[in-house]
Amino acid sequence: MTTKHKPKRQPSVEVQHVSMMFNLSQEMTDSLKDYFIGLFTGKNMQKDEFWALEDVSFKLYPGDRLGILGLNGAGKSTLLKALAGVYHPTKGKVIRRGNIAPLLELGAGFDRQYTARENIYLYGAILGYKKDYLDSVFDDIISFAELEKFVDVPIKNFSSGMKSRLGFAICTTISPDILILDEVLSVGDARFRKKSEARLLSLFNEDTTVLFVSHNLQQVKRLCNKALILDHGKMVAFGDIEEIAPIYQEMVRNDGVSVRQLAKRRKKKRKIKRLGRYRDGYLIMKKQGLTMDETLDLLDVKGAKVRAVYRKGIERIAARAAKKAAGQEAEGQGAAKKAAGQTAVKKAAGQDAAQAAQ
Repeated sequence: MTTKHKPKRQPSVEVQHVSMMFNLSQEMTDSLKDYFIGLFTGKNMQKDEFWALEDVSFKLYPGDRLGILGLNGAGKSTLLKALAGVYHPTKGKVIRRGNIAPLLELGAGFDRQYTARENIYLYGAILGYKKDYLDSVFDDIISFAELEKFVDVPIKNFSSGMKSRLGFAICTTISPDILILDEVLSVGDARFRKKSEARLLSLFNEDTTVLFVSHNLQQVKRLCNKALILDHGKMVAFGDIEEIAPIYQEMVRNDGVSVRQLAKRRKKKRKIKRLGRYRDGYLIMKKQGLTMDETLDLLDVKGAKVRAVYRKGIERIAARAAKKAAGQEAEGQGAAKKAAGQTAVKKAAGQDAAQAAQ
């Protein structure tokens, strides 16, 4: 009897060492003539490279919900645009498996002159859906967006909230394999935000991979099982939301201090604390005449590896103390010799003076 092996599940999104570079030249070259003039004269041809993303890598599987966190300018929207195909990475590669529905900004993909009805079919066609399917979900889209009275009104007359609701309704009603949202859940009143979260939760049961940017950590914790933190274009943390949330909270509490700086501060504090413990151990061992093992037991240091680290630390403190004592002793001997020499000189000078007086 042969056993069937289940096919290995493939990631729906793979980001492989993605970097994005932009040219921040102070002056733009608007024509081919200006370009060649600058090329031959060397004027205004200098480039100021800005790396919005640097070596970002991660994988997401069907059903994963990723919240992308970071302070302003961290590269969150740039990453979403690279995932959606709006940007082509300067380095690295993005692999997407399945149909993708990006909602990167309010009204993205809409034609201002077209009505809501026309934009639903236009946007749906861009996402790769046929008219028959769009016919079947049309009423659901309009109902969810609460635009029954504005079906045949041009988009240019819509408010930003109405456009956001329509775009969100289209992207979530068609049930894509990959859904990309850039801070659109923060638009609308509290009732619509609650309804939007419920719609996303319903998608999670359909193995849709969701990526979205939000500054609301509580919202990310409610909706996501994974999170990613960007800091000045670099990925500094990626994993389960319960592990990543405390890192982001600490980052926000420290007024935007980068995760790397926080890690350095924590490391420095731990080092200072260990040095204090080493000094305490040395003083205890010296004053009470204890052995190293007795000192470590008194300090409640457990574990062979940790005890070895403390042993070396206390030995270093003892060596420094011995070196300092030897130096002080040598310095004292030198001062004594100098004083004896000065006394001998004074004595000899006094004897010479006495002889001269006679």
